[in-house]
Amino acid sequence: MLQKLLIKNYALIQELNINPSAHFNTITGETGAGKSIMLGAVGLLLGKRADTKVLYSEDAKCIVEGIFNISEYNLISFFESEDLDYDHECVIRREISASGKSRAFINDTPVTLDILKNLGSYLMDVHSQHETLLIGDQDFQLRIIDAYAGTIEALKTYHSLFSAYTKAKRSLENFKESAAQMQQEKDFNQFLFEELDKAQLKSGEQIELEERLELLENGELIKLKLSEAYQLVDGQEFAAIHNLHQAAESLKTIKSYGKEFQELSERLNSSFIEIQDIAKELEIIANEFEHEPKELQKTQDRLSLIYSLQQKHHTDSVEGLLEIRNIIEEKLLTVADIEGSELKLQSAVDHAYSKMNEKSKEISNQRKKHFEKFENELRVLLASLGMEDAVVKIDNKPKAHDKTGIDDIKILFSANKGIAPQNLKNVASGGEFSRLMFAIKYIMADKIAMPTIIFDEIDTGISGEVAIKMVNMMQKMAENHQVITISHLPQIAAKGHQHYFVYKDNSAEKSVSKIKLLNETERSIEIAKMIGGENPSESAIQSAKELLTV
Repeated sequence: MLQKLLIKNYALIQELNINPSAHFNTITGETGAGKSIMLGAVGLLLGKRADTKVLYSEDAKCIVEGIFNISEYNLISFFESEDLDYDHECVIRREISASGKSRAFINDTPVTLDILKNLGSYLMDVHSQHETLLIGDQDFQLRIIDAYAGTIEALKTYHSLFSAYTKAKRSLENFKESAAQMQQEKDFNQFLFEELDKAQLKSGEQIELEERLELLENGELIKLKLSEAYQLVDGQEFAAIHNLHQAAESLKTIKSYGKEFQELSERLNSSFIEIQDIAKELEIIANEFEHEPKELQKTQDRLSLIYSLQQKHHTDSVEGLLEIRNIIEEKLLTVADIEGSELKLQSAVDHAYSKMNEKSKEISNQRKKHFEKFENELRVLLASLGMEDAVVKIDNKPKAHDKTGIDDIKILFSANKGIAPQNLKNVASGGEFSRLMFAIKYIMADKIAMPTIIFDEIDTGISGEVAIKMVNMMQKMAENHQVITISHLPQIAAKGHQHYFVYKDNSAEKSVSKIKLLNETERSIEIAKMIGGENPSESAIQSAKELLTV
């Protein structure tokens, strides 16, 4: 229930405060005074978008704030799911800066417009002239039937089942497409796999082969240089090792004459021993090393195969080739098990379809059970609103499964005797649309959560006794719901527990929309003006008093 509404710097509103009654509230005022502007501000609280054009003063920000009592709405789970602080008194605020930046808050916590819109759907139901036109839309009609038949929760379950079915079906279709492609590629993939498998590739072998190839390609040079090194060190009469030996012997004879001679002798002797080892190793390697043309050719051939495969498969390593080999093998295994995989996917589709179809039939049966009751209840209400010959008929034809089920539902309507019911958008006038929509709202008030119901000129096209019957129904709705009605009819304005008057103040340079809660005297005068014009007669004043007392 809306306890307080604050609007600042919005359109023609400089600042506005109202504390509506928990029951029936009426709002009146001249055309253009700002009644619909108030609804626009309420729309901001319900998550609608806005821009800087809504600012009354471009130098200040716009603030719209609503305080709601939500103690009886069972919304704790919603607040928990959105990680919001819960309180019986919920404060919703929208702010629009001069730069156009919009911010939304629930209990002082910043939220997205989607969250605000979701919460707003639990708090208020705003009926506007636009919504009256929506009644001709088939999807809107179906939502009415679902709300009346109590199938909304079942429909949520169906949506999940329908989504699961379409996902399973899409997976099967995608698999069939890829399987057909894989079947076409099977022979080529088999050839590629066998070629890679036959190569017997090993991780790391390319580096080893490239190092070995470099050695083999320089075999003759290596053999020659090993022999030359050996000859220079120990293979001839004046080789280095002989000269080194003689030098070591010379120092040995004088090492006792001083510490420095002893150290030099020891160092030279160590070098002599190291050179002896090197000479022996050079001799062994030089004798054993052979130039191997056959192994060279074998290594070149192996590397050539690897390079060829790498170029073919657009990779630069043996590891890349091994990964490609595994991928191709997986494709071949998949092709080999196409039938089994397809059967599994088909089974999943059939299972999903069965569950979806079962739920769709359950929803369809529940809808059908309420068709006649809905038609009769609506017909009685329309008769009380001056449409005695009105006929409402729900036309239902089966259709393929979609997100709404298997029912192709249309509400057919005729306002005139002897005229067969037809599509709403083809047969109903503006006034008939308004009365039909009001009757539906009246029926639905206790079917779905609509704690605060706002009617924006739903009385368009009606007057007299019909208006009195309509306002009586509004009063009935207001016993369990907060009702706010914007109206031009004195019959409706007179019956509110609170009567607000919207007017335009032109005393300053810029017009301002204002609102005031009328007392009994002011109310009597305003209703008299609604009856008899700006200067009402005694008769109009008396009629106003009668409307207020009846």
